[in-house]
Amino acid sequence: MIFLHLVPILQGIYMSFLDLNQFTLQRYLLAPFVGLGNYSKVLIDPNSPVRIGIFEAIRNTVLYTILVTLGTLSTGMIVALMLNRKFFGRGAVRTFFLFPWIIPTYVTGLLWGIMWLREGGLINVMLVDWLHILPSKPSWLTGPNTLWAIVIPTIWRYWPQSMLMLLAGLQTIPEELYEAADIDGAGPWRKFWMITWPMLRPVWFILILFGLIYNTYSFNIVIMMFGFGAGYPGEWGDLMMTNIFRNSFQLWNFGTGAAASVILLIVMVCIVNVWFKYFKQAEEMR
Repeated sequence: MIFLHLVPILQGIYMSFLDLNQFTLQRYLLAPFVGLGNYSKVLIDPNSPVRIGIFEAIRNTVLYTILVTLGTLSTGMIVALMLNRKFFGRGAVRTFFLFPWIIPTYVTGLLWGIMWLREGGLINVMLVDWLHILPSKPSWLTGPNTLWAIVIPTIWRYWPQSMLMLLAGLQTIPEELYEAADIDGAGPWRKFWMITWPMLRPVWFILILFGLIYNTYSFNIVIMMFGFGAGYPGEWGDLMMTNIFRNSFQLWNFGTGAAASVILLIVMVCIVNVWFKYFKQAEEMR
C-alpha cells in the first residue's frame, strides 16, 4: 500500500520540476529540468497567466468549500431533526430525500448546467415567468453568479449524505437525557445546545473534515456543467481541480499542473493536521 501511494506522489513531485508539454511528454523522464520554475509560474511570477488563473481558482475554491460545507451540514441537520421524529411514512420520506445522493455527479452537473441556462433554463423560467421574483432573466453561467451556479447543485447533491450520518448520530443519543431535560423544564433550543449538539460532536468532526477534503477536490459537477471540460468555467467558476485539469490536459502544461497539484497537496495536509489537533484538544478539554 505504501508503494502504491508513494510512487504516484513521487512521480507527480518529479514532474513538477520538468518542462513537460506535448512535445516532451512521450519521453518525460528526459524532459528539460527547470527546477522551481513551474512553482514560480504558479505562485510568484506577476506576468504569468497561470498565476492569475490559480489565484482566482484559490479564491473560488475557498468560497465554494466554505459555502458547500455549511450548506450541506445545515440542511442535513434540519432534515435529520425532522426525520428523527416518528410519523407515518417516515421510511418513504427518508428514501425520497436520498434521491439526489443516488444520482451520479456527472449527471448532476449536466442537468444543472441545462437548468441554469439564461434562455429556456428552468431556474430562470421559475424565477421570472412563474414566480415573478426577478424582473429579467440573469445569466448564471457567466460573471459572479457562476459561483452560486456551482455551489447550489453541490449542496443539492451532497446534503443527504450529511443528513444520513447526523440521523444515525441522533438515534444513538439516549432518550433518558431528553426526559431529564423535560423534568428540568428545558425548552427545545436548550435541549439542542446542551444535549444534541455536544453528543453529535464526533459526527460533526467527520463531516466537516470530509467536506473540506471533498469540496476542495470537487471536479465532476463543475466540469460537466461547462461542457465536459470543453468550456471555461470563468473567473468565478474555476476551481483548483478544473484549473489544474485545464493547464495539464488542454493547455499541455503538465509541469505547472503538477506544481499546482503539489502545492494543493501540501496545503491540504496542513489543514487536515490542524483540524485533527484542534479536535483532539477540544476532546481533552471536555
